[in-house]
Amino acid sequence: MDRKTKGIEGEAIAKRYYENTGCEILETNYRFGRAEIDLIALKNEGLLIFIEVKNRSRKDFGETETFVSESQQERIKEAAEDYIFGINWKKDIRFDIACVDSSGRVEVFEDAF
Repeated sequence: MDRKTKGIEGEAIAKRYYENTGCEILETNYRFGRAEIDLIALKNEGLLIFIEVKNRSRKDFGETETFVSESQQERIKEAAEDYIFGINWKKDIRFDIACVDSSGRVEVFEDAF
């Protein structure tokens, strides 16, 4: 399976995970300039979650802070800001990293950055 197909599959698994926890997925692959946010979810009408999905081939996920570089974090934050202003969001936000391993298991790091 090529990298793009794995990425699409991982995002679909993460999407189902968030839906199963009561979130509504508002956007997939939201783009702003060079930035992309894999998933944007709404939880309990009061929390907007920006989710970066990472596929991991091993079961041990390593150090959370190595998953998303600082420059990627900044691009994601810029895209999130664009989205927030676009919908006039005034409530809480969170940035998550959802790691999907080769068996389809999801580990979520809430408030990752």
